[in-house]
Amino acid sequence: MTLIFVDCEAFGPCPIIGYLTEFGAVEYKTQTSFYGILYEKGESFEYRGEMISIRLDEDLKTLFLNFEQWLKQFKGRPIFVSDNPAFDWQWINYEFHRLLGRNPFGHSARRISDFYAGLNKDFSMSQGWKKWRKTPHDHNPVHDALGNVEAFKRMVEEYNLSKKLIE
Repeated sequence: MTLIFVDCEAFGPCPIIGYLTEFGAVEYKTQTSFYGILYEKGESFEYRGEMISIRLDEDLKTLFLNFEQWLKQFKGRPIFVSDNPAFDWQWINYEFHRLLGRNPFGHSARRISDFYAGLNKDFSMSQGWKKWRKTPHDHNPVHDALGNVEAFKRMVEEYNLSKKLIE
């Protein structure tokens, strides 16, 4: 198992009526990162006041092939981890299936806040872990994913969790 922390930036609430603009992924153990840009600000179309330029699907397919190849360098099945997988996972799942017909993450994801709430044995206690981010949460998806890795590592230390949990 390989924990891959992912963060997405997008215009719109979901893939069918919005646009994934960029995403970042950080592998837990090595903190190696992947940065994908799908759409850039430009002069092609306007979405809620922002000008977006479209990249060609061939470029997007190559991007997701490269992301899949990046995932394969790590040992074990990649596990998608996010601070909000209900949002982030849908974008990655959609693009993998749309462009490649498969999703290397499978059909599920893990939510950091639920893990933290479970450690505290209080389902409502889900946000306290964010204080352990070192990298500022600035909506750069690589920075945001890295901050989540840092906080998760601190959780493992603070709660004296077994290394087997994350190996």
